[in-house]
Amino acid sequence: MSEVRVRGVRGAVTVESDEAGEILAATKRLLAEMIERNGIETEEIVSVLFSLTGDLRAAFPALGARQMGWSSVPMLHFTEIPVPGALPRCIRVLMHVNTTLSQADVEHAYLDGAAALRPDLSAAKE
Repeated sequence: MSEVRVRGVRGAVTVESDEAGEILAATKRLLAEMIERNGIETEEIVSVLFSLTGDLRAAFPALGARQMGWSSVPMLHFTEIPVPGALPRCIRVLMHVNTTLSQADVEHAYLDGAAALRPDLSAAKE
């Protein structure tokens, strides 16, 4: 039997504009992809960290997760540092989960324009 360990699952997605509905929809799509790729159940989620580029302020991504039923999952938001030339309108996620997956078997999800951040991981299960 495999040992359960805490693993980090990464993901990112971009949006076209700083609109609450767009931020929430993109966040839900990203989180759904992350849990599908890794077979994660909500009760296995330890915590979720969200970072947003400074040009996104219309909504907290955690609201999208709450709308998905993640009412007991601890979540926190941060603003990305404004590095010149960085990808704009980007939501990044680090989800900590209890899983039997090895570090190498965790599948990360980089969607839409965020695929440019990690092209080596973006092709997984497309």
